[in-house]
This record gives sequence, C-alpha cells and structure tokens, in this order.
Amino acid sequence: MKPMSNVDIYTISDELNNLLSGARVDKSFQPTKDIVVMRFHVPGTGRIDLVMQCGSRIHTSQYPLENPTTPPTFPMLLRKRIKGAHVESVKQHNFDRVVEINVKKDKYYTIIVELFDKGNIILLDDENNIILPLKRKHWSNRDISSKKEYIFPEERGINPTTVTQSEFKEIFENNSDSDLVRTLARNGLGSLYAEEIIKRANEIIAIDKNTPNKDITEEQSIALYNSLKNLFDSLKNDSAKPQIVKNNSKEDVVPLDLINYEDFEKTYYKSFNEACDEFYSKKVNTDIKEIKENAWNKKVGKFEKRLKLQQETLDNFDKTITESTKKGEVIYSNYTTIENIINVVNTARSKDYSFKEIGKTLKKAKKEGMAEAQIYESIDKLGVLTLDIDNTKINIDPKLTIPENAENYYEKAKKAKRKTKGALIAIENTKKQLEKIKAKKDVAMENIAVPKKRVKKNLKWYEKLRWFLSSDGVLVVGGRDANSNESVVKKYLEPNDIYLHADIHGATSTAIKLNGNKLNDNLLKESGEFAASFSSAWSKGFTSQDVFWVHPDQVSKTPEAGEFLPKGSFVIRGHRNYIRGARVKLAIGIVDYEGKRIMAGPIEALEKHSENFVVLKPGFTKKEAIAKKILHKINEDDLINLDDIIRVLPSGKCDIDEEYHQRKKYEKN
Repeated sequence: MKPMSNVDIYTISDELNNLLSGARVDKSFQPTKDIVVMRFHVPGTGRIDLVMQCGSRIHTSQYPLENPTTPPTFPMLLRKRIKGAHVESVKQHNFDRVVEINVKKDKYYTIIVELFDKGNIILLDDENNIILPLKRKHWSNRDISSKKEYIFPEERGINPTTVTQSEFKEIFENNSDSDLVRTLARNGLGSLYAEEIIKRANEIIAIDKNTPNKDITEEQSIALYNSLKNLFDSLKNDSAKPQIVKNNSKEDVVPLDLINYEDFEKTYYKSFNEACDEFYSKKVNTDIKEIKENAWNKKVGKFEKRLKLQQETLDNFDKTITESTKKGEVIYSNYTTIENIINVVNTARSKDYSFKEIGKTLKKAKKEGMAEAQIYESIDKLGVLTLDIDNTKINIDPKLTIPENAENYYEKAKKAKRKTKGALIAIENTKKQLEKIKAKKDVAMENIAVPKKRVKKNLKWYEKLRWFLSSDGVLVVGGRDANSNESVVKKYLEPNDIYLHADIHGATSTAIKLNGNKLNDNLLKESGEFAASFSSAWSKGFTSQDVFWVHPDQVSKTPEAGEFLPKGSFVIRGHRNYIRGARVKLAIGIVDYEGKRIMAGPIEALEKHSENFVVLKPGFTKKEAIAKKILHKINEDDLINLDDIIRVLPSGKCDIDEEYHQRKKYEKN
C-alpha cells in the first residue's frame, strides 16, 4: 500500500485541524494490529471516524472496519485516558511524516502518529513522556517505551513552509556530488513532487532533472524555489483539488492538479480526507482478508496436523500387528533352532559365564561356521538375544520358554489391534472437526466483502430521540441524554401530551404525543415499559420498574428556592400517577412509519407494526455482539447497518429473549 507522502500529510493535517478542533473524543478501536480508529463527535456534524494506520495513512473514514470482540490494550487505554477530551489541534511535525493530535481533558495529552517506515501510534502525557506506544521500539538515539521521554525523529530535509531561498540554495551546495531530482526527492519531497517542482520550473527556464547540483545556475535555483513555494501556496490558499488519478494499472491520490498526472483520468472530491478514504479504505480490505485468511488457515492447520499424527499412529499400529504376528510365527516355525541356542546360553550361565562372555563365544562360533550360531546377532546386558531368522529380527529371552517368547509378540499384536479401534474413532472425529472448521472458514471468507460506506442518513426529528409507535398508532418519544431530555420537555412536550419518567435515578424523559388521541390503559402500559426499559433499571438487570406519569403543566424547570437543577432534570409538582411494575423488556425491528426504519419499543408495538423483530431483555452480552445478532435476523435489503442497531439499544448489556421466540415459534406450528 502506498504510504502517504510528506505533502499528503501536510494537506491532511491542515484539513483535520479545521475539522476536529473543539471536537469531543469518543471511543477508540483497533481493527488490526497496525490500525487504530478514533471516534470523535464534532458539534453540528456528528460522528467522525479517524483511521490511523502505522507507516501508511491518517484520514477520516466513512468505511467502518470490523472490530475485535475484546478490545486490545492500546485502544482501551485511549478510552480510559482521553475519552471525553476535546481536540486542541492537529498538526504535522516539521513537515515530517509525523502527526500530532493534541487534546485536553483533566490535563493535556498528545497522540503521535508516525507514518515513516513501519510507523507507530503513541500516547504522551503533558510532559511529553510516553504513556503507552502501540509498538515498543528501540534505537541508539530513540527509545519508544512506556515512561520514557518521547524524542521526535531527527529533523532533515526541506520544510517548504519555512525554507528561505538561501537555505534552499544551500541544500544543493551541500550535495554537490548528487543531481537535482535526487536531491529534492531525498529531502522530504519524494520523487513525485521532486519531478513536479522541476516541471513547473521548466515553464520559466529550461532545467534538466538530471543536472548535477554543482551545475545549477542562480536563475535555475530561483525558478526551482519559486516553483516550490507556488506549489505549497496553492495548498495553503484553499486552491487544493483533491483527486484520485488513474492511468491503466497506475492509481494515486493527490491533493492538487499535477503536471505529472495531466494525462490521467481524474476523479475530484470535496476534501483530501474524502479522496484518501476512497483510495485507501477499499485497498485495506485486501490486507484484512489476508490477515483473516491466515488466522483461519492456522485453525485449519491445527486439525490437519492432528489428523496427520493420528494417521501415522494408526499406520504404526497396523505395522506392529503385521510384524509382531509374523515374529510369533517365525519363533514357532524355528522352534528347535531357537531352543538350541537358548540351551547354549543357559548352560553357559550355569557355569557362571557373563552375558558379555557368552556373546563373544557365540560371535566366534558364528564366524567359524557353527550352524546353531548362524542366527545369532547380539545379546544385551540382561541376556536378551537378538536373532536374525529369514531376514526377520526377533528378541528372545532365554529365561522364558519358546511359547512364552512367541506369546509376547502375539500380545503386542493384540494390544495394537485394540488401540486401532480407538485411533479410528479419533481420526473420524478429527475429520468431522476439520470439515466443520473448513466450512466455517469458507463462510467467513465469503462474508469478508469490501467495507460498505457509512452514509449519513437524514433522520426524522423523532429518530434523533428514543421513539416508538404504539400499537394504537400513537407516537411516543424519549430523551437519549441530558440534552435531548431537555429538548423533549422544552421543544416537543405540548399541553395535551403526557409526560412519563421511571421512578429511578437515570432515566429518559418520555412524552406521549397524543395529537387528539385519547389516553387509554394500553397506551400507558406500553409507554411505561418504554420509559422503564430506557432507564438505569436495564443496566441494573431489573425485570420491572415503577413509572409515574403527569400532565405537562406539572413539569417545571424552576427549582425550589436554594436548589439547583442539573441539565436534563425537572421538578414535578402535584399528584403523580403510577404504572406499577412496568416490564423492563424491549423489541427491535423494522417498521413502516413514514418509510421503513428501525424501531425499538414494547413487544406489543412491534407485534403490531413489524413482521420480523427480536425481543431483548437485560443480560450479559455487549452491545456490539448483540447488535450483530440482531442485524443478521432483521436486516431487510441492507436497509440498516450495525450502527443503526447500536443507536436504538438501551444502555447496558442485553440478551435475546429466546423463551419468547421459542414460544412464538411453537404457537405458529
């Protein structure tokens, strides 16, 4: 993958500074070992995902990457230290391939993104000390480890934003042995922009790119310097034209029109971030697919290795059965010959000869041609003979009878035969497991597609809140946080509506938008369940929760004398009506209300308005994991994505209510 050049980083960091300054840091993720995604909330814009890939790229992205179920250490530390912080600035360090993201929370922090070589991402504290690097590295002059002071790479090359004409000229004088294009390329501009600057200078004065530095004239030096400054002035003055260029197999992303690419097909974008997103995000899928395929191959290889070892063991059992049976038969078929040599050994032992002496005697007898000794091979320290009969080597214990020696071999064959049955069962089980894991791999690899672009949807006003459509067709809305709780009461609660709130600290302000409809017990029951489920009762694992309801004129933002009301809180005056033991349970599905959209609400409401929905209860599964299951069950024609589901889930972990779905399935049958 083409790494970003110094010029690319110069442009992207300027755009990021304008976009993210003042933004709030949200969660961080690590989809692969060298990619970290930081999520920001930009006022007036909403969610912005920043992709940082070590040694390659940094840009905002609309292509969500699949994240691991268990976050690695580095993104978890980012969440702990800087979630909720606000961005102070984003800048390139000294026109190098290093980006600094400065944020402020309880104190100042800096995220360093190194895009040279294999790169790194590093979190620093307010004293420039390393809190944690994504990768620990050590050089003679730099130590990228926790608690060490962070030292920037040594400054080198041209900084086009600050270089003076005399400094520019000096670069060529100091590299007199090189030529023009190499000197520019090696001083931070790369081959593309080195040649671009020379071509632009050629519009003023003729210059050969291979001109030795010592032969560059004063006029040529001035033309090159002006060409350099004009190129970067066009980036500074909002004259950039971000584009992806293509010509046959060559493709590149650049921030402005280049003479080098004048004959290329060009696709222009509103921002360089958007152009980089289109260029890099689709390419990175190939890398992710390779990583995942390697991981699956490792799993498959584990079972293939096991199967190979089991097959080798089975082959050894078969070999043992064949050879041991044959050896038993050889012993019986050479009964007299073997008995004679056993008698020789036993007689010698009775005369106190050692086994070593007996061995020497038998060896000598064999050499001299004694018939009984021709089958002798060796004798060990315990007196066990090794005999060679018809090219079959057998071991004979002189202390045992001929039948007993033969039985030893037959017993080996029987034992191997018994083990063969177990080996066959084990092989069959491994084959099934191997087929299963291969099938899983095939499915997983098929599901790895090009990331789908996250398109910002034009939400209806109620979709920006919690909402559901009751089984009677009445709209009910609730706040998502302190700000939207304020909006529900101040902006959307009308005189004829009904206000509800779970009788627990930490709950949504809920409004029944009656719009001329009459209040009834069913509507109150469903709205009570909605208010109870979107409260802290869910995260606490409650199965029911009391909810009260009042009329709008009883809801006030004016506190009692000497008291203070935090944002999103209200004073309720007068009599409260209670819905006792409202069920803490929700259903999620696709409904057709002013167009098809996702809705989370009471079960009865989804039963009325949706044919395909999932019932949830407080549980133990994380949002991302449960959202994937729900998406698989209810997505129609790719109408929704994972983020849409996560957005409507209650605060806290969930589980699918399998008992409800089993019961409904039984009722249908």
